[in-house]
Amino acid sequence: MNPEHVIRRPLVLTEKAARVKGQNKVVFEVALDANKIEIRDAVEALFKVKVLDVSTLVQRGKLKKVGRRVLKRPNWKKAFVTLQPGNDIQFFTEAEE
Repeated sequence: MNPEHVIRRPLVLTEKAARVKGQNKVVFEVALDANKIEIRDAVEALFKVKVLDVSTLVQRGKLKKVGRRVLKRPNWKKAFVTLQPGNDIQFFTEAEE
């Protein structure tokens, strides 16, 4: 699998992602069929960092009402990637005021 197909998008604007950022972890939405080894290789190839650990979970899609019908959003996979000390991934420039 291509690294661009494994990593869908970073999840940096959530409360839990901000909380685990202090523990040197980064959260990504990944392909549903990607395994931990593919996720580790993709993060190392795309961001040029070393990965210690990868934890994954499948986020179940919620039921939502659209008009009279009840539809289900698709399932998606979330990966918590632990980086080695000294490595960091910055998605936004953090300006100090």
